[in-house]
Amino acid sequence: MSVNTYKTMQLKHFLQFKDFSREEFEYIFERACWIKKEFKQYRRYWPLADRTLAMIFDKNSTRTRLSFEAGMQQLGGAAIYLSTKDTQLGRGEPVDDSARVISRMVDIIMIRTHGHDIVQRFAENSRVPVINGLTDKYHPCQIMSDIFTYLEQRGSIAGKTIAWVGDSNNMCSTWLQAAEIFDFKVHVSTPQGYEVNPALAGITNDECYKEFADPLKAVGGVDLVTTDVWTSMGFEAETERRKKDFSGFCVNAEMMACAKDDALFMHCLPAHRGEEVSAEVIDGPQSIVWEEAENRMHVQKALVEYLLLGKVKIEA
Repeated sequence: MSVNTYKTMQLKHFLQFKDFSREEFEYIFERACWIKKEFKQYRRYWPLADRTLAMIFDKNSTRTRLSFEAGMQQLGGAAIYLSTKDTQLGRGEPVDDSARVISRMVDIIMIRTHGHDIVQRFAENSRVPVINGLTDKYHPCQIMSDIFTYLEQRGSIAGKTIAWVGDSNNMCSTWLQAAEIFDFKVHVSTPQGYEVNPALAGITNDECYKEFADPLKAVGGVDLVTTDVWTSMGFEAETERRKKDFSGFCVNAEMMACAKDDALFMHCLPAHRGEEVSAEVIDGPQSIVWEEAENRMHVQKALVEYLLLGKVKIEA
């Protein structure tokens, strides 16, 4: 099997969901489907045999590190783990300088950090593609996986309605960007004081979402219910206050019963059973959180392939 590129890929970064067009995502999803099938059938596919991914972490991680590291190895490449705790980034080296150096030694970079400005500055000074593995503002790789998982389970997400219950955090903002691109609607239900800020979410069309004070109304007749922890990394000091503020926003069986009979449940994980979701929901038949987690690896493999090789065609 050989890989031929038929389009040279210019330097491109993936820092937030709207960095890509719908056509680009549809291509990536098509590739992810093929790559996943090859993986499941134990067929070797090594298009990145001479490529190296640098993974820079300023936040703890399970799924992001494992999915990128294993995924890169499965494509025949190498992945290098860098923590800000044991690199010069953690000792005050400017982000701009680090980007200039690291991008001369590797082919692609993934960063998981707090401030979104860090990945932006890194990309501005990088010679190679930069991927946002998560920032306080956006989590584009996760939503890419979520939409791919929905496609696997139910088909096109266009015209569907998604209920977001909880904090209007990086996940919520990225879902809203995705809604603009894929033409679906998001019902957002947050406690008072945690509502969506369209400017911070990075959206221009407020018709892509509707806000609800009552989460039971938000999930009424929807196709998918999704949530996240009430306290994201970096906001641990607010944990006790948030537990009080988010009382009544746990996605439980009563809430899921308001959605369509075949509605799905998603969570980016890790989850706190008994807080943002009940055990009967996340471990129940409507939950696809484990498929969602696995698909991070497959869609990211397609993403990395696209950023490095452009569009490819396979010849047996």
